[in-house]
Amino acid sequence: MTTIKKRRGSISRRTWIKSLAATAIGIALLSNGAYAAVGKPEKWELKFGFIKLTDMVPLAIAYEKGYFEDEGLYVTLEAQANWKVLFDRVVSGELDGAHMLAAMPVGAATGVITKTDIVTPFTLSYNGAAITVSNSVWAEIKKTVPMENGKPKHPISAAALKPVLESYKAAGKPFNLAMTFPVGTHNYIERYWLAAGGINPGLYAPEKGDNSGSIGAEALLSVVPPPQMVPTMEAGTTVGYCVGEPWNQQAVTKGLGVPVMTSENIWVDGADKVFGVTKAFADKNPNTTIRTVKALIRASAWLDANNNGNRPEAVKIISRPAYVGADEKVIANSMTGTFEFEKGDKRPIPDFNKFFRGQYGIPYYSDAVWWMTQMRRWGNIAEQKPDSWYMDMAKKAYRPDIYVTAAKELIAEGKMKASDFPDLDTQTFVKAPQKGPLDGIEYDGTKPNAYLEKFAIGLKGNQKS
Repeated sequence: MTTIKKRRGSISRRTWIKSLAATAIGIALLSNGAYAAVGKPEKWELKFGFIKLTDMVPLAIAYEKGYFEDEGLYVTLEAQANWKVLFDRVVSGELDGAHMLAAMPVGAATGVITKTDIVTPFTLSYNGAAITVSNSVWAEIKKTVPMENGKPKHPISAAALKPVLESYKAAGKPFNLAMTFPVGTHNYIERYWLAAGGINPGLYAPEKGDNSGSIGAEALLSVVPPPQMVPTMEAGTTVGYCVGEPWNQQAVTKGLGVPVMTSENIWVDGADKVFGVTKAFADKNPNTTIRTVKALIRASAWLDANNNGNRPEAVKIISRPAYVGADEKVIANSMTGTFEFEKGDKRPIPDFNKFFRGQYGIPYYSDAVWWMTQMRRWGNIAEQKPDSWYMDMAKKAYRPDIYVTAAKELIAEGKMKASDFPDLDTQTFVKAPQKGPLDGIEYDGTKPNAYLEKFAIGLKGNQKS
């Protein structure tokens, strides 16, 4: 495992501990004469996990820019092998917190993943995923894709896959796509795309002991760790995948595949990654948790400041082997506001990676509910639940109250302005209804069952797998 233990150029640990002890006597007096509302951290030596994806970058920036240190936190960042290992190590307490798939905390709240409660006080990133297919699959679907100004018109519907699926079926070959974790963003984004194109990605039936997700499937989905997506497709084990960056752009750079869908075309500004801790950790260490969120808010604001002007510096930082470990040019393809499809077909997508702008890192209840609708749609949630249940689970897992305390503290300290945030006192933490760009189906976070009824493929009402 790759571990980042100390920020370059930071004070020595001994000096740092002495300074912490000095400030621990009382709560620091702020420059404006007010006192900080949040006390000293209950636990100041912390280990946070992450997966090698560009959207772990708020953690890297909070570390490299000294924002954790400003909060009296001595943080170690450690890369994990895959999402399951990462999640299990948070549950066991080996990690104090981690970069997580946005569906994980609600997967825990609903019991779909574990009986341990996981909470998120902060959304690390919005959008940021893509679906890539192999060159051989692309060569076939490109024949039916409409052209616009001499280039394929994006986003590309999964309906274009139907002739390819038929040819695979006729040849007796499985059409195998990859995703990163069963109760995860990439699985559900890929399923949404397939179903919107009239292709059934299959159902889960946990009550029957079938967690393959392949009941009735026309295309098979299997788990592959993010850094292994490109090698697995190159080996021919899969014909495509859904993952975050830089692993879609890596396929383009290597000439192995072509992205056909970016996730903001499915769900605009949907929470993709969050920062997660166990509820037990947050309850035992409330000041530590708030201080961690303060550092992450500052990091995310820095990432989106000046019209993404800081992104090139961020790219250099996370290209290091200890973080993402990919070529700077590959990471920059998506992180700096563009996205490359076929080689040379680079298009502006300024919000492909979004961290603070417009959404502020707030853990919105409606984002949590959206992920649960997908769990229900594909059978991870086996039975119909009332709308109130979805909101109850969202409030159990997503904790904007912690975020608000952290944001107000930053404002009181003068590190951020009130105008940097929405009105935190009137927030319902439910976004306004929006139509999905791909299929025009409107999502209202207060009406999950009505939303599910609108889909032709997937469970709804009292249906079971």
